Amino acid sequence: MGLAACPNCHNGVSEGARFCPQCGSDLTASRDGDPVSPVAPHVSAPAPTIALPAAQSPGQPAATSALPAFKFEALRWSTADRISGSATVVLFISLFLPWFGVSSFGYTVTASGLSSHGFLIIVLLLSLAILVYLVARAGWDRLPIGIRLAHAPVMLVATAINLSLVLIGVLLKPGGSGLGWAFGSFVALIAAVVAVAPIAIPALKERNSRR
Repeated sequence: MGLAACPNCHNGVSEGARFCPQCGSDLTASRDGDPVSPVAPHVSAPAPTIALPAAQSPGQPAATSALPAFKFEALRWSTADRISGSATVVLFISLFLPWFGVSSFGYTVTASGLSSHGFLIIVLLLSLAILVYLVARAGWDRLPIGIRLAHAPVMLVATAINLSLVLIGVLLKPGGSGLGWAFGSFVALIAAVVAVAPIAIPALKERNSRR
């Protein structure tokens, strides 16, 4: 048996039905007048699905935010940073210069700071760390690390360690008759003092003012 359309609500009804099961209209009047037009069976469209974000399983680490963009701006450095950073560059280079030398029969034999004292490798690595740290501070307003450290104490401790090790290295000359200091040791000592001075002097003044 085919389907026809209700003239009132256009719902599909069986041919020969007297009343529309949807709106109750009398279908016999439609048969006496205009014929009811057949319609195709109504097929309901599937309900739209909404994609939900996958639930985070227990123990799964939370998504981390992207690393902020690096933009180098030297204006982020203070005057103390500029002085200490420049002196640290000189100190780094001075470790490869002649620190000690000996003259014999018209010939002079020299040794660099790193070749004279193995512990000066700490100064080399610490100087490199200071320079990387200063470059990072010039590139980001806030360093993208979880641990928040005060800037002045970090610089003070790092430069003070460098000064202590350089001073020990200058005073402890390697063994050998007639061995003397070369210009590299003096450059290193001056650079280490200049690196720590702009940080240590304000800290000492602030400490004295609190007394």
